[in-house]
Amino acid sequence: MKVLILLLFATLSFKCLSFGAKDKRPNILLFTADDLHAESLGAYGGKPKDLTPNLDAFAAQSMLFNRAHVNTPICAPCRAILATGRYSHRSGAMGFMPARPDVPDVVTTLKAGGYHTGILGKYGHSTPKKTMEWDYHFDQKDLGNGRSPGLYRQRSEVFFEQCKKTGKPFYFMVNSHDPHRPYCNPDKLTRGASMPSRTYEPSEVDVPGFLPDLPGVRAELAQYLNSTRRLDDTFGSVMKALDESGYADNTLVLFITDNGIAVPFAKCNTWFHSSRSPLLARWPGQVTPGIRDDEHFVSVVDFFPTFLEVTWVKGPGGLDGRSFLSLLEGGNQKGRDCVFTQIDSKAGGAAVPMRAVHNAKYGYIYNAFSNGTYWYRNNNEGQTMAAMNLAAKTDAAIAARVDLFRYRVPEEFYDLEKDPDCLVNLIDSSRHKETVSMLQAKLVGQMKKTNDPMLKAFENRNDRSNVDRVITATYGPQKPSGPKKPKNQKGKKKQK
Repeated sequence: MKVLILLLFATLSFKCLSFGAKDKRPNILLFTADDLHAESLGAYGGKPKDLTPNLDAFAAQSMLFNRAHVNTPICAPCRAILATGRYSHRSGAMGFMPARPDVPDVVTTLKAGGYHTGILGKYGHSTPKKTMEWDYHFDQKDLGNGRSPGLYRQRSEVFFEQCKKTGKPFYFMVNSHDPHRPYCNPDKLTRGASMPSRTYEPSEVDVPGFLPDLPGVRAELAQYLNSTRRLDDTFGSVMKALDESGYADNTLVLFITDNGIAVPFAKCNTWFHSSRSPLLARWPGQVTPGIRDDEHFVSVVDFFPTFLEVTWVKGPGGLDGRSFLSLLEGGNQKGRDCVFTQIDSKAGGAAVPMRAVHNAKYGYIYNAFSNGTYWYRNNNEGQTMAAMNLAAKTDAAIAARVDLFRYRVPEEFYDLEKDPDCLVNLIDSSRHKETVSMLQAKLVGQMKKTNDPMLKAFENRNDRSNVDRVITATYGPQKPSGPKKPKNQKGKKKQK
């Protein structure tokens, strides 16, 4: 009993001292990549092996989560979930729109708890409310178009000096604009951007399995590798600034991406590789270096409650995620056997509602917008889609992939153990009916729990007119999206 009393007294004393002039509570540095394919990192099996040396070295000092995801695989709505700890339909940020003023946010909460806050890059996308005010902020134009490792280091150094003067712990969100399009073309470098420490050739590209291996695809992905290398350079420069500041030993550093790579069948969709994110967490003395979590699903909706527990700051109610601090400490958590992801509206405002649930073995997707004629597009197609369109003229398999991307089908189901690239839709497989029903039930439970307006659409998914009414009531009238599908074509449910 005496030991317990002494431990309690020591803990309370430490917490009291922590809120004084020399606040010793942990710092948090959240570093995000922009449109990174998780499997580009060497730590996640990426090729070529030397693409991300700084991140791979960091991974060796960190805990690696193998089942991390974002909840909305588009930049602004993903970052709104990070900021609010709520799914998009719970905050109002259902696409490129602000969160409601009454929704609490992580920056305001941590500032009220005594933290100094700063952000580099992606300022607008990471600030979904006008009342969410950072203490220190610089955006893309002040960071070499968000692509200058040297400027990121300089701005980080200034921020750390500010923290020393204030005597406060910090929450620092550092957002690279790499490897977002436009990809790094050494012959036509974006104004203000730095050259990466290494560039790559098409022959060095490891084409993701969800894309065809075409010369045009390789040419574009080689430039993506250049951008990814520059991301790694930027990460390394910020980590050097952190090390030299003296704060590293008391700082939880997390690395993620805001969504998958900006090519067809990834970003702005709900397939497995759309939302899968690297998640590396380093916290000296708290997180065991070099370990992996291959069991628990963690997603960005969990970050806000985790930050509250790490910092001992009292937070708001109504958060949709839950803290994964105990996982960082080597523990286990029940109820982390799946992840829920969604799309509402994309850049330009067009509503393309999708809802998905993935577990360790399977993935189920509901595409509410898919009516057989709606022509889907996004801003991430580039040279890769151009190469696919050209090849589709003579290659039936690629033509089928393009057709699926453009028109979808209302429901998709994939065996992720055998088919993580989501190439074969098994929604009509009699062998998987029970599993499909189980995942549909999980999705319905999530939609009810979070008051998702798309629940009525899902429950009436076989009644197209009813689904259209729900979409219009939720997102407003929808304009025609593009060329209509020829009447003699039918959406195929199995694509290879």
